[in-house]
Amino acid sequence: MALKSFIHVHPDSHFPIQNLPYGAFKTHSTTLPRLGVAIGDYVLDLSEIAKSGLFNSPLLAGSDCFLQPTLNKFLAMGRPAWKEARDSLQKLLSSTEPALRDNMELRQKALVPMSEVEMVLPMEIGDYTDFFSSMHHAKNCGTIFVGPKNPIAPNWFRLPIAYHGRASSVVISGTDIIRPRGQGHPTGNSTPYFGPSLKLDFELEMGTVVGPGNELGKTIDVNEAADHIFGVVLMNDWSARDIQAWEYVPLGPFLGKSFGTTISPWIVTLDALQPFACDAPKQDPPPLPYLAEKTSKNYDIALEVQIKPSGQKDSSVVTRSNLKNLYWTLTQQLAHHTINGCNLRPGDLLGTGTISGPEPDSLGCLLELTWNGQKALSLNGTTRKFLEDGDEVIFTGCCKGDGYNVGFGTCTGKVVPPRD
Repeated sequence: MALKSFIHVHPDSHFPIQNLPYGAFKTHSTTLPRLGVAIGDYVLDLSEIAKSGLFNSPLLAGSDCFLQPTLNKFLAMGRPAWKEARDSLQKLLSSTEPALRDNMELRQKALVPMSEVEMVLPMEIGDYTDFFSSMHHAKNCGTIFVGPKNPIAPNWFRLPIAYHGRASSVVISGTDIIRPRGQGHPTGNSTPYFGPSLKLDFELEMGTVVGPGNELGKTIDVNEAADHIFGVVLMNDWSARDIQAWEYVPLGPFLGKSFGTTISPWIVTLDALQPFACDAPKQDPPPLPYLAEKTSKNYDIALEVQIKPSGQKDSSVVTRSNLKNLYWTLTQQLAHHTINGCNLRPGDLLGTGTISGPEPDSLGCLLELTWNGQKALSLNGTTRKFLEDGDEVIFTGCCKGDGYNVGFGTCTGKVVPPRD
């Protein structure tokens, strides 16, 4: 029999009892963030549940992990605590359990309508790393910039390529993105262009939220890496393509990427995603032993990008992709990150890189969709080669279960002009 909540959940909702993603929120009456899980159109306030003594499992009884303003303490507790919390919350919210269902005073305090909350970053992000794990994206970018003969460098098939990003500019969905200024390629013998980016782009990504992590000098085995992944968020790693193209040789992205990265407010756990695990693509050549997984899996998460052009009421779908398109898996990314002894910490964020698929409508950024501005994209009677001020970009992600969804809500951001 399918698990059912006493809370009414619309069949199209991203947040049934099978999901229960974690986030942090404020209300008009609070100054410090509180932790919660999404259920239907409500946020369940975990601080109220904890204070009521309803977390009575061995690892959570007496713990103050849900009385914190961020999830970091809970993330550090590891998979056994995460499982206890999920089991406790699914029981508490089920239609057959009276502890919360029949306690109207507690229900009034603990169940907050989503319409009354402001979502904030759910974890303190100490470090952020961005990978480059989609073969289709790598091939398209290589073809655009170096030509079709050898578009992907040989090392790409041997290791998950990545660079260190800027954690301070990771923002929550709904935050405006200020168009960055920087240098662009000179024309002829002129000095480099300097001014607002003329090629502002979105990047359809997902982000892995790290759990316990590892000590400095120690590594995480690829077959144990899932125990160090709490969950996944939608992520828009905005890119200024003109700034990036001029600066990236020889050390890679800097100002073209560090001005803003947007994540969705809800972290969907690996446990909630487990029913949607699927085989990862065959890797050829076979990975080195430290990257060879006993079971190599991705997750079947349908991803969609919409753009609402400035001044328009309606948005247009420009991309339909899927996390299963990744060549390097989330666990391979995490294990590779630690193979040199680098220490990951609770709350660290690992971006997948742009998730493009093989079809023309599955390309994960405007760089690919417009072939670096060579062709315009049609949007409800207007066109775009890159993003203009006032444009809003909306990401959604969802897994389709048997009569229910496991989704991420939305990840949105609007482009605004540079500040004086």
